Amino acid sequence: MRELGYVEGENLVIEWRFADNDVKRMPGLAAELLALNVDVVITAGENSALAMQQATSTMPIVSAGVSDPVGAGLVKSLARPGGNVTGISSITGELAPNRLEMLRAIAPRAARVAVLVNPDAPGNLKTLASVRAAAPKVGMTILPAEARTAQDIDNAFTLMRKQGADALLVILNPLFQQQRHEIARLAAQYRLPSVTAARIYTEAGCLLSYGSNISEEFRRAGFYVDKIFKGAKPADLPVEQPTRIELVINGKTAKALGLAIPQALLISADRVIE
Repeated sequence: MRELGYVEGENLVIEWRFADNDVKRMPGLAAELLALNVDVVITAGENSALAMQQATSTMPIVSAGVSDPVGAGLVKSLARPGGNVTGISSITGELAPNRLEMLRAIAPRAARVAVLVNPDAPGNLKTLASVRAAAPKVGMTILPAEARTAQDIDNAFTLMRKQGADALLVILNPLFQQQRHEIARLAAQYRLPSVTAARIYTEAGCLLSYGSNISEEFRRAGFYVDKIFKGAKPADLPVEQPTRIELVINGKTAKALGLAIPQALLISADRVIE
């Protein structure tokens, strides 16, 4: 926003609201923002976008971190959203099969893949379905491990061990993003090669990530806010999809797990963390 000429306290006021990954709190927070009559709301993730959409059909909403805005019912189409919601799509669900293929390449012995999923997030369940559909093609069995809260994550890893998981796929979710360092620590403890959707997980210690840049998504959200401030309607602002998909590999983690990174992945990687 500063790049676009906005300075908080001068010509910009930001009202922050955090649900701390508690879905039940989101309707109340949406009502608070509606009562404040703000000019536009930026939401992070599918649940917060849906909560805000359910609270108002007129207040402009810019969503980020949603894999499938059309499937979630947030917009009518990417080209013409048609309502009061627009924003950026992460397309993370569409790339789930690619992550399984990369996991197969870097950890060829991995056959039983645990999938960390938040069942309270509809988009997570859709991504899980995509993963399940793709798994037989690469000879993998999918073992869902649910976590709704930070406390659930440790129990999810205990379940993975009991089920004999030998690799991990983390579905993109605000809770898991917040807990990414703990997820990376537990994956290392249980010696599970971990594949994720965003580089921040790999930077925290997970093995590999393939997806859009979350920070760039929220940066792009600022451009939508600027357009709305200047009179544009969300209904007329097409939803953006990522123009660049990043592959990031944590070489330190691969070495600790005794895995050799295939040359093809090294060549394709945007970054290898050593």
